[in-house]
Amino acid sequence: MLEDRDYMRTREGRSWLGPSMSAWLVILVANVVVFFVETTGGARFGEAFLKYGALSLDGLKHGFVWQLLTYQFMHGGLGHLLVNSFVLYSFGRALESMLGTRNFLSLYLLSGFVGGFFQIILGLFFDRFAGAMVGASAGICGLVGAYALLNPESTIYLFLILPLRAVLFLPLLIAATVLFILVPSNDHVAHGAHLGGILAGVAWVKLGWHRGFVQWPWDGLLASWRQWKPIQSRQRKRELVRAASVRGRAWRDATMSADAELPPEEFISKQVDPILDKISAHGIHSLTESERKILEAARKKMTKRK
Repeated sequence: MLEDRDYMRTREGRSWLGPSMSAWLVILVANVVVFFVETTGGARFGEAFLKYGALSLDGLKHGFVWQLLTYQFMHGGLGHLLVNSFVLYSFGRALESMLGTRNFLSLYLLSGFVGGFFQIILGLFFDRFAGAMVGASAGICGLVGAYALLNPESTIYLFLILPLRAVLFLPLLIAATVLFILVPSNDHVAHGAHLGGILAGVAWVKLGWHRGFVQWPWDGLLASWRQWKPIQSRQRKRELVRAASVRGRAWRDATMSADAELPPEEFISKQVDPILDKISAHGIHSLTESERKILEAARKKMTKRK
């Protein structure tokens, strides 16, 4: 139903982590904490941490399947951590705001899993891909791929200098990653994981999972968590961004008023679904003021049914 879609909820309702806690920030802090533990525990502790936490073909053969998750929170040095943290900050905030916490985490972790598998598969055929792997890059590459598809006209700065439209940046990123895979090098970068993460993010959007229709196995648990509120907090109404376009406003307002009396299912089919398709194709920032009012009216209509 409409109320299950993340971008139709208030900000507090969207985050099961808490009303003021963002998932991208939790991930960033977790990366920093793990890096601190990894680098301050001594040489023997660091070796054990790497053996059981980093993702490797040998580890998976020994049944260390948790490495597909733990490697995403480990890093090979301070520079590695800082770069990943900056990109996570840059893309994570915008994507979580658009998608909601559940979809954001699903995208991030799925991209990390797929990227890890890609690197492992390449390691079966090429020794230079077979080493132990750490880093959040695969999950972050999934965020970049999804962001570029959801916001094709937005600007991404290559090397923080060269501005490129996202619709051009994405194929350039994929081509460069494939090139690094094909050309042998000793840069010790998991390019296979990067490519797997990007493709996972692209597939995630193309399959329509960003719309919130997919029911994940842990949804029941998250629903119970959201309902458990020992401390009630005041819910603030989310402000809508005003759009510049006002063409056809009077006609659309009159149409919206008439359609507001329709049954919820018919109202969603007639008014809301075309707007959701537009968000999928051009991003949420492409909506006009009247379209945003329709989404707000739909949210209120579904709230009254509860």
